[in-house]
Amino acid sequence: MAGFDKVVSSYSEAMAGLKDGDTIIAGGFGLCGIPEGLITEIKRMQTKELTVVSNNCGVDDFGLGILLKDRQIKKIIASYVGENALFEQQLLDGIIDVELTPQGTLAEKMRAGGAGIPAFYTATGYGTPVAQGKEVKEFDGRPYILEESITGEFAIVKAWKADRYGNLVFRHTAMNFNPMAATAGKITVAEVEEIVEPGELEPSQIHTPGIYVNRVIKGDFEKRIERVTTRK
Repeated sequence: MAGFDKVVSSYSEAMAGLKDGDTIIAGGFGLCGIPEGLITEIKRMQTKELTVVSNNCGVDDFGLGILLKDRQIKKIIASYVGENALFEQQLLDGIIDVELTPQGTLAEKMRAGGAGIPAFYTATGYGTPVAQGKEVKEFDGRPYILEESITGEFAIVKAWKADRYGNLVFRHTAMNFNPMAATAGKITVAEVEEIVEPGELEPSQIHTPGIYVNRVIKGDFEKRIERVTTRK
């Protein structure tokens, strides 16, 4: 994108440049705050051998789960297998490589990557299989493991509002992984519910500055509920 106006009019424009073997960092938690249309565009593109970094991989027929059916994903870095039976089966069958990562560590990997920090120490995971093969160092008598940060060719996020300059506001639980993911992509694409003109967003309410965002597209969201629970 050239200039300040980052709005694109089609999903093909939004995901232009994605190629086989790329790493995609995706915001969202379960089916909450996920960039539904961008994921559908990746499926349409049939891009293969992808590494996907996300809290989980959607469900069988929605969210990132739709990329599993045609085996577009080679590796998943996630904290939760979730309600996705196909994800579980492909993991057990050795079709995909899965790197399970503690949830807070995964969030910090994204944030650190976006901040230009190559690695950090955390006590989380020490003494478990998560720590195997990783450097250990003691601070104040407590052991910590060294975790490398994460960046990707693309970051795809879902926001509530954006202006044409790419400044983003997230709503409620969509604040989950989206702000961290938005900083960690070489190309960050935001799918949003509403696009406003520059100056309409209160500066103190902006969660992700437009400097991190390359493309903005207005989406039409289904917002499916992962597990519907009703009162009897």
